[in-house]
Amino acid sequence: MPTLLITGGTGFFGRAILHHLGSLRLPSGSMTFEKVTVVSRSPDKFIQKYPSLVNKPWIILHKGDVLFPSTLPQNGNYDFIMHAATDSTDIATLTPLQSYKQIVDGTENMLKFAATCGAHRFLLTSSGGAYGPQPAELELIPETHNAMPDPLNPFNAYGVAKRQAEHLCALYGQQYGIETVIARCFAFVGSDLPRDAHFAIGNFIRDALERPEITVNGNGSPIRSYMYQTDLAHWLLALLQHGAAGNAYNVGSDEAISIADLAGLVRDILSPEKRIHLKGEALADNAYRNRYIPDIAKAKKDLGLELTVPLANAIRLSVNG
Repeated sequence: MPTLLITGGTGFFGRAILHHLGSLRLPSGSMTFEKVTVVSRSPDKFIQKYPSLVNKPWIILHKGDVLFPSTLPQNGNYDFIMHAATDSTDIATLTPLQSYKQIVDGTENMLKFAATCGAHRFLLTSSGGAYGPQPAELELIPETHNAMPDPLNPFNAYGVAKRQAEHLCALYGQQYGIETVIARCFAFVGSDLPRDAHFAIGNFIRDALERPEITVNGNGSPIRSYMYQTDLAHWLLALLQHGAAGNAYNVGSDEAISIADLAGLVRDILSPEKRIHLKGEALADNAYRNRYIPDIAKAKKDLGLELTVPLANAIRLSVNG
């Protein structure tokens, strides 16, 4: 049975994957992976917060930090590595330089680790932010859209760093024969998504459940799409195991909705009696990402992946499980 190591296993992506893995069984009844090692900077806090999630015989929690290679598991062999240590949840707490170094240095450290521990497959969770601004005339961003954020703008550190991390995957794949695959991830929803961060849909769900009104920062005009976390986990595992080496795949939904309409949908489903408060004036929203919708035809065609949870159902499941 193969073994898997996940970095960032205690973040949104990691929790979604662990929940999903717990529900999977091979025809023989066995798990997909014999053991799943989760690297975390604070495993004790994670155990206290999610005891039912990690109290599994196939999960191994390891205290380590991708920025410090000596803290990674020593003398272990892993068939698969999923590097998801830098999702966008805590980016707001970092300076642009810290964000850049966390992504780039952390990715290179994990690629070096992969080269020494015998891993033959490596998945990097990158971001649709690596494309830079979506042109107004481009309805869906395909993987062949080779644009990037302006590297001279320090506040583009996250997207520029993701591009650099992708290039490191290509370099290490060529040098060491590791089959590296890139998942360019967009926007998501699910019970594991924070409701107190900068994720609009998470904040709308929080407002609908806990606050007098649903607040929209800005004018509600940006266009987004949302994939439910079980689809996210399924797609990431499929890319890890079956994605073509040296390729990038968009991961997300191609069903567009404006932020204002999203707030209305959340309200209608969870709290029809509440009002929606649009705080922003026209053009108050960040035009850099006025539209942020992936083309997912490649993943569908090459790997047979599909979206299985419509947005309305995803909102309900995010609250009710």
